[in-house]
Amino acid sequence: MTTNEQNAKSLVAKGVCKAYGKKQVLQNLDLTLEPGRIYGLIGRNGAGKTTLLGILTAQNTLDAGSVSYGGAPVWENPAALADICFSRELSPNLLMGQNTLKVRDYLRAARVYYPHWDEAYAKRLIDEFGLDPKAKIYKLSKGMLSMVTIVLALASRAPLTILDEPVAGLDVVARERFYQLLLEDQMATGRSFVVSTHIIEEAAAVFEEVVLLDEGHIIEKCPTDELISQFCCVSGHEDAINALCQKLGVAPLEAQALGRQKAVTLRVSGERAGQAAVEQGLDLDVSPLSLQKVFVALCGHEHPAQAPERKGA
Repeated sequence: MTTNEQNAKSLVAKGVCKAYGKKQVLQNLDLTLEPGRIYGLIGRNGAGKTTLLGILTAQNTLDAGSVSYGGAPVWENPAALADICFSRELSPNLLMGQNTLKVRDYLRAARVYYPHWDEAYAKRLIDEFGLDPKAKIYKLSKGMLSMVTIVLALASRAPLTILDEPVAGLDVVARERFYQLLLEDQMATGRSFVVSTHIIEEAAAVFEEVVLLDEGHIIEKCPTDELISQFCCVSGHEDAINALCQKLGVAPLEAQALGRQKAVTLRVSGERAGQAAVEQGLDLDVSPLSLQKVFVALCGHEHPAQAPERKGA
């Protein structure tokens, strides 16, 4: 099978449900990950991101539903799993105590487990990151642990590579370098990446599509620029904002008040909001939102101005 044929397979989840005890973590979730794209998986702590990734890669069981890759189920399917890499944070501690395995032990295991493993690429990354193959895992800093997981993921050359919080321990320079390597690799190989991260702003320009997970549901899945373009921030006098919202037929997702001045987040394009403000003769400032602000507007439920309507995946 050629590289193009491998990369042409989609990962499809249908009706996935997962509960831990009485807590329903994933609820009737549908998701399709198409080949050759970089996806960002975003959600609050406890939203179910790691559980979902574990199920997609057959490292966790599901209570209902199905997951397939290239039309074949992933569960207990070596042929499908050979094309999938799930890289997650290494722990300095194991059940029996400190993780005394060495970096080279993980590299050796990856060499055996991943059929597309690129040894030369792994060595280049090890040298670039300054990793000592003889170093024991429990002695590594959090940043070095992150670098090991990144090496394993990138050098796996798996057509579908999933990284769970890969930059959590990296400083800003190393994070920038990681995303550069990710883009270079994707352009060179056409492989698919799924990156789960809480550091949204730095990754926004890298994500071609965003999957937004909230309370066990996928509430958004679309190209990043398309999602951002659906929102804007409007600020000005409270009465003027209220008049604009009435004109547009929308309610704020978020609102901040300072005396008689107010700033609100609307699910309306900035162009449409600005045009309506001009037509109504309203003195208002309309500005775009970042991906992080959109995420907060949709998933920040502590003090919602209006609960967002859920959308199917």
